[in-house]
Amino acid sequence: MKRFLLPILIGVLGLPLGAGAGYLLRPAPETGAEAVPEEATPREYVDLSNQFVIPILSDGVVAGLVVLSLSLEVEQGQSATVLSHEPKLRDVFLQAMFAHANAGGFRGSFTDSAALAPLRQALFEAASGVLPDVISDVLINDIVRQDG
Repeated sequence: MKRFLLPILIGVLGLPLGAGAGYLLRPAPETGAEAVPEEATPREYVDLSNQFVIPILSDGVVAGLVVLSLSLEVEQGQSATVLSHEPKLRDVFLQAMFAHANAGGFRGSFTDSAALAPLRQALFEAASGVLPDVISDVLINDIVRQDG
């Protein structure tokens, strides 16, 4: 009879003691300030003043043109910084677009998402080289190809 009494006694006393220890050792609840997720940094968009015109060459002859309009996503209050660097940004964007055109990026189904991904990446890297930590995205507003 004693051999059955000991396991029952351990179970009867152990269960409340374990629950009490778990209650006392639980993690502290988060305070109201920590529980609220951080708000996203407000963004604004800066439209670059002029369109970009990129020639498409075929055997050294202009076979068509691609015209693009770009906007830059920046943290709120950074518009003036972007506009003051616009000549340098336009230069690096043109370099990236010419490289994309020379690699055949504007041929065929050039508006397909997969086809535009390398261009978007190149434009973002170019912008980040001029204004690191200011520009968070480069948006292609318009893109048109005119074959000659």
